[in-house]
Parts: sequence; structure tokens; C-alpha cells
Amino acid sequence: MANQRVSPASLIAIVVLASLAAGTYWLVQRTLPSDADRAPYVKQHIPDYYADDMSISTLSASGLTQYRINAVHMTHFEDDQTTALKMPAVRAFTPDQPEVTATSKRGTLNADMSVVDMYDDAVVVRQAGPRDPEMRALSEHFQVLVNEDIVRTELPVQLYRGSSVMYGDGMIFNNISRAVQLLGNVHGTIQPAELGGNRPAPATTPSAPPQTKQGPKTP
Repeated sequence: MANQRVSPASLIAIVVLASLAAGTYWLVQRTLPSDADRAPYVKQHIPDYYADDMSISTLSASGLTQYRINAVHMTHFEDDQTTALKMPAVRAFTPDQPEVTATSKRGTLNADMSVVDMYDDAVVVRQAGPRDPEMRALSEHFQVLVNEDIVRTELPVQLYRGSSVMYGDGMIFNNISRAVQLLGNVHGTIQPAELGGNRPAPATTPSAPPQTKQGPKTP
């Protein structure tokens, strides 16, 4: 087999191409910033994902649904991991107790889903129970503390309980004890039948006085 000879022109072309490749690589490495020059990425308060018709449930220690959070639309932010909610609804489920629901036009959910803030036309409704009428609270802000099972507000609030109505500068509602505390300048009208949270005892027909049986008369 005859040996193939490489012409000087081919060798020159190979050397030129290799030099160009090496020079290009050197220029790229010179223009790229080094690891020391790269500034660390700083997260910004910008959305990183969205969702429609969101539904999140939190469970109690026994595995039952304790809270359910729904929203027409949610926007999650990358810096503080908070979530903006549109038309949120928060429902609290307690065994053997009436359901409690909080709604508003907008809201925010913190990173670990333990605090829900409800803003604009916020309403909290506790359904009627065996001995209690429906309770409805209106304000521009309610804060739901999921772990503590508490709903509170620092803004003026209107509280309706059956036919009674009360006004206050704030409110704390404990969903475990079902106790409602109005704060600040409290005034309103409470119907006597709802004092103490008990219905009046039903009226009873008085019984006839016992009759004494008389013995025979002695002469």
C-alpha cells in the first residue's frame, strides 16, 4: 500500500484552524466572569407560580381535616414564600361543633400556612348550633391563626348573634372554647334570651297543691 503524503498546504491549514480554536476558547474564558466575580442571586418579590381554584387542607393530630383554604386564584412569591389569594374562603372543622367560615375579597397566606389574613369585606360566620344562634362578624380585616384556632381583628367589627348586634374596635374569637371577646369601645343591643348563650327555660304549669287527707271526726 502506498504511503499517503500530507502536503505542506494541508499542514498549514490544520495549524491555522487549531490556532483559531484555541484563541476562541481563550477569549471566551477571558470574557466570562469567574465564580468570585459572580454576584449571588437575590430573590425578589415576584411571582414564581400561579394556580386557579386552589384548595389546601390542613389536618389535625388525629388525621381529620381541621382547616380548608380555597381561593379563586393564588399567586406565590419567591422571596418570602407568601401567597396572595383572590376571593379566599377559610373553613374550620371541629368535631361536634358548628362549622366556622371566613371569606373576603382578597387575602394572604404566610409561608408555613399557619396565618391567613382576610381583607376587604371580610365576614366570619359560625353556623347555628343546638343551643346557639348563628353568629356573623363583619370587618375589613380578619386574621385566622390556624395553629391556635383563633380568628381576630384589630379593626372595627360588627357582631350579629341571632337578633342581637354588638359593635367593637376589635375582636378575638376562640374556635375551641367558642368564646367571643369584643375590644375597645363596645356597644350594641343584646336580647335577654341570648344572655349567657342559653335559651330561656320553657315555662311550666304550676302543679296543684297537695291535698291532705282528713281522718274521721271524733265526737
